[in-house]
Amino acid sequence: MGVAGSSKKKIGVLPIIIAVSISAVVMLLCSITIKLHMKRRSLLPNIEVPKDKRMEKVPSNTSIAILESRYFPSKRIDDIDPFQTERPVIFSLKEVGDATANFDEMRKIGEGGYGMVYLGFIGTHEIAVKKMKASKSKEFFAELKVLCKVHHINVVELIGYAAGEDHLYLVYEYVQNGSLSEHLHDPLLKGHQPLSWTARTQIAMDAARGIEYIHDHTKACYVHRDIKTSNILLDGGLRAKVADFGLVKLVERSDEEDCFATRLVGTPGYLPPESVLELHMTTKSDVYAFGVVLAELITGLCALVRDNKEANKTKSLITIMRKAFKTEYLESSLEKTIDPSLKDNYPIEEVCKLTKISMRCLSEDPLDRPEMREIMSMLSQIHLASIEWEASLGGDAEVFSGVCNGR
Repeated sequence: MGVAGSSKKKIGVLPIIIAVSISAVVMLLCSITIKLHMKRRSLLPNIEVPKDKRMEKVPSNTSIAILESRYFPSKRIDDIDPFQTERPVIFSLKEVGDATANFDEMRKIGEGGYGMVYLGFIGTHEIAVKKMKASKSKEFFAELKVLCKVHHINVVELIGYAAGEDHLYLVYEYVQNGSLSEHLHDPLLKGHQPLSWTARTQIAMDAARGIEYIHDHTKACYVHRDIKTSNILLDGGLRAKVADFGLVKLVERSDEEDCFATRLVGTPGYLPPESVLELHMTTKSDVYAFGVVLAELITGLCALVRDNKEANKTKSLITIMRKAFKTEYLESSLEKTIDPSLKDNYPIEEVCKLTKISMRCLSEDPLDRPEMREIMSMLSQIHLASIEWEASLGGDAEVFSGVCNGR
């Protein structure tokens, strides 16, 4: 009996000894592995871990060109004719300097919030070069990204770009007749004849087509956010092109109603109430601004007008239009508001229709504003009716020239 008890104790101790031995071996192997890893790591050269991209600051001036090459697979001007390709071309600083006579003040043709615009020449081709401070890289890239992808007859064409230490440059097609603003507001003082009624309806249709394109016909939906008469350019035939995409914003088609801006941008007199009050931004923001453009085409007035009663104050063109629109006799009310440079050469019925479109665009509630595609359809009918009206006048030279001679 004593021998049997002793055997049982030996058998019970054996598994414990085995388990402890295995644990010791495992711990020894782990210790050796860790030491080898530490020794190997100490032999490798020090490698700096890249910073999180979200923590990066605005790219330095010298790295702008590298960023351009990374995001935009463009070609240098040496490789291709910039006027025979849809892809933007990278110009050297010397090339943009030579094209603009080193940005001679005599070549300056425009000035905006993001830079100066100069007339330039590449061979026999005229170009427009926007010179921006390097600190405006956000606006530079916003415009570059959109115009690299958008190609439409009613959107100004980007030819290429360049980058230097202190400035960024965008190179566009040159649009000969300047901005619509110059042709509407004291045109004679700016060397232009007043626009005829038919020219105005054609310009409205062209601009609407350009805006509709970026809203509905591009892979991504864009909101321009700065539609105004100074950003609508006229070519040699008084056909309109939408320009200046520095504030453009990409909007997902699925969640457009939930899109908000981080800050208020745009031009006073063109801003819809939801943008001012809530920073809400949709394609209907552009529709509202386009309603102001239509009001300017009808009246010849600026978006903000100096108050005759108080010289230091301004009032909105929207207020003037709403006051005229509320009266019972719209035709007689509008006749007091229509641009006097038209000298009664307009079909009042079509003016009334255009006014109604303008007022729908200027609805307080974005949901009450039409889409640009609907506006396009209505403008097309007005333009055709206006052409028929002018043809009925017997082919007056003024009618078909697009301009009215004098005020």
